[in-house]
Amino acid sequence: MSEITGTTWTCYDATTMTAREIYGRVLAELSDQDPRIVGLSADLAKSTAISIFEKRHPERFFNVGIAEQNLMGVAAGMAKTGLIPFASTFAAFASMRACEQVRTDICYQNLPVKIIATHGGMSFGAAGTTHHCTEDLAIMRSFANMTVIVPADGIETANAVRAVKDLPGPAYIRIGRGFEPPFYETEDYGFQIGRAREIHPGTDLTIISCGIGVLQSFEAARMLKESDGLSVRVLNMHTIKPIDREAILSAVMETRRILTVEEHNVLGGLGSAVADVIAESGKGCAFAKIGLPDSYAVMGYPEDLYAHYGLDANGIMEAVRKLLKVEFEEDEDWNDEV
Repeated sequence: MSEITGTTWTCYDATTMTAREIYGRVLAELSDQDPRIVGLSADLAKSTAISIFEKRHPERFFNVGIAEQNLMGVAAGMAKTGLIPFASTFAAFASMRACEQVRTDICYQNLPVKIIATHGGMSFGAAGTTHHCTEDLAIMRSFANMTVIVPADGIETANAVRAVKDLPGPAYIRIGRGFEPPFYETEDYGFQIGRAREIHPGTDLTIISCGIGVLQSFEAARMLKESDGLSVRVLNMHTIKPIDREAILSAVMETRRILTVEEHNVLGGLGSAVADVIAESGKGCAFAKIGLPDSYAVMGYPEDLYAHYGLDANGIMEAVRKLLKVEFEEDEDWNDEV
């Protein structure tokens, strides 16, 4: 339970709060115990909900104006003095408009700047391509020293924010805009940076997902068991970097079919990170990715966009059935693999 700005809330209230509101409340809570925490925004405090921290600790909040490059540069400077900066802006601006500053000012110096990027993926819906962000995971995971996390919901966002506070290097947490439905019921499920969580057991195929794909993948696995009698494993790969190689390779060895689900371009994100691990292992499996097919998203309500690109439970079920029909040489003797 948390005490924030005169109100008491528990994780059970997550159904009535957005992930960014939960982030703002958790950050305010953490700042009560740690005076090193400072908050920064590029004139988007209310939209990113860091305004909750601002109201709690106005003397430790800094608005740099509509200047995302300065946001990252100032955050880097503060980190050099021993502070723990939390910089909040939209994902599209954090990963692209301020890309050079994140790389050179923050990651190159391995500074403990925590970038909380809201409105990720297609969650801004009708705002269109300029405010969608389906390239950020590819960009951020390519930077040395950067930790990249995509929480499944508000509860996991709370766990991620707490976990990165004392991380010695930079971190990028990508969350959505609105009322993405919650998946977890409590915070006590064993969140660890770099460790995937198995949320549905299975032996026929493994779905590896992050963000909004976690709930949809779980629902798809549940429905496939009822309708098709399939045993589908689902992994919540909330940390894209460092990625959980052990969980991926166990899935390859035990199910031999891997499907990734992400609200991102199919190039460079979760699917590519998983494919890298599989290719380096020399193990064979049937493999497919769900995401944006190397294109810019059309405009519309987020829920309609998820259905359009096959990121909802129905789309995932269809992809699972298709992948199960893919033939490949199954060899139980792994010793002759590369």
